[in-house]
Amino acid sequence: MSRQLGSKVAVITGAGRGIGRALALGFAEHGAKVVCAARTQAQIDESAALIGQAGGEAIAVRCDVTEASDLQNLYAQTRKRFGGVDIVVANAGGNFERRPVEESANDAWEYTLRVNLTGVYYTCKYAIPDLKVKGGHIIVIGSGMGHRAGKSGSAYSASKAGVWMFVRVLAEELRPYGICVNELIPGVVNTAILTKGEGPADPALSLEWFKQPKDVLPLALFLASQPKTGPTSQSFSLMRRDAQ
Repeated sequence: MSRQLGSKVAVITGAGRGIGRALALGFAEHGAKVVCAARTQAQIDESAALIGQAGGEAIAVRCDVTEASDLQNLYAQTRKRFGGVDIVVANAGGNFERRPVEESANDAWEYTLRVNLTGVYYTCKYAIPDLKVKGGHIIVIGSGMGHRAGKSGSAYSASKAGVWMFVRVLAEELRPYGICVNELIPGVVNTAILTKGEGPADPALSLEWFKQPKDVLPLALFLASQPKTGPTSQSFSLMRRDAQ
């Protein structure tokens, strides 16, 4: 087993499937102790079990990122089992309202922002006291839709644009403590968030690298293993340049 992450402790939200699970398994393979967090207990139990079967160490903590108390409990459980967190991956998110603004449902629009933006806020906020002890890394999974405009999906785009500014503000606040905060934009990844028509056959995505969740791991590992002096306040992308 590689020791690129030494004995670091990594908390990963949305770790029950897709990118989150791939990062949880990959971080554990490279030496991290992993806390798998998500709303569905069975999924994170499976992620933790897969890590254990491969010789790694992990726990599963049910967590809804829209509930502040769940995040407080997540870090309390992390401290109890492994000590303070070193790496936070704010990965949980979703696109719950894809229609044009005029046709959109108010509750779905607001819920998208609550999950994608407020959820990232809670995930990062309640990790800060532990991260301040010895420094560390926060990696926020962003989106190209937060950097460019499209014709629909305003809630998702607005939430991800907010995430990008949140990363930059938080990085400035935490820089003196040796805590790096960066955004990782995966681009198009084969996960449940895609609609039925999205994929390699979609003309709009024909020039895009259609990735599997494990393809996001190398960039995440790079960010998680950088010095505490930086990089920070940056956006790192796996998308082609003209798609951002």
